[in-house]
Amino acid sequence: MFKFLKKPMGNSNSKSSFYTYLLRKPRHDHNQNPVAYLRRWHVTCTVGFLLFLTTTYVLWPSDPALKIVGLKLKRIKVHPLPHITVDISMLLTVRVHNAGVYSLDFGGVDVAVSYRGKRLGHVISEHGHVSARGSSYVDADVEFAGIAVVPEMMLFLEDLAKGAIPFFTVSQVNGQMGLAFFHFPIQAKLSCEVLVSTVNQTIIHQHCLHEGHIGKKL
Repeated sequence: MFKFLKKPMGNSNSKSSFYTYLLRKPRHDHNQNPVAYLRRWHVTCTVGFLLFLTTTYVLWPSDPALKIVGLKLKRIKVHPLPHITVDISMLLTVRVHNAGVYSLDFGGVDVAVSYRGKRLGHVISEHGHVSARGSSYVDADVEFAGIAVVPEMMLFLEDLAKGAIPFFTVSQVNGQMGLAFFHFPIQAKLSCEVLVSTVNQTIIHQHCLHEGHIGKKL
């Protein structure tokens, strides 16, 4: 809307005049469309929720994955007298894989070996460090001397003659993950049935069960 105002200039007898031009802006309705507002609010909440889920998934700690990548029988010796015993020397290699975004420090890998339900013994490797999304290979020298596996001895001799010996291994690692001063305990356990060839010192077959816990002992 436009409006012209007449304003006199000088004294009252002056016939000159001055016109001032004023512009008045029309009023607009500032009320927002409720449908558009709700739509923008819904999109904002959805994007924020998806961003939260993505960040949580990336930063959430994951337990390390263990895998037996090698088991070599270095020496097997049978003692027939005074009673039948056997000495077993093997080299077991365990891979510790860290799939998380935090580094992993572990105190050592505890490896226990059994044959047909009879525990032969266990060994603990040295401590190690695995960087984020990295892997570390741990070698464990297992020495068993004077093992009496009767009545399993006959089965052991048969397996030895066939060139394949089944072992049951339990590998466990305890450590902590974190960044700077932020750390939390983590444990992982791997139970495997491993069939080892005595001919070429390789793993013929293995079936494993993995367990992992964060902030809780196994």
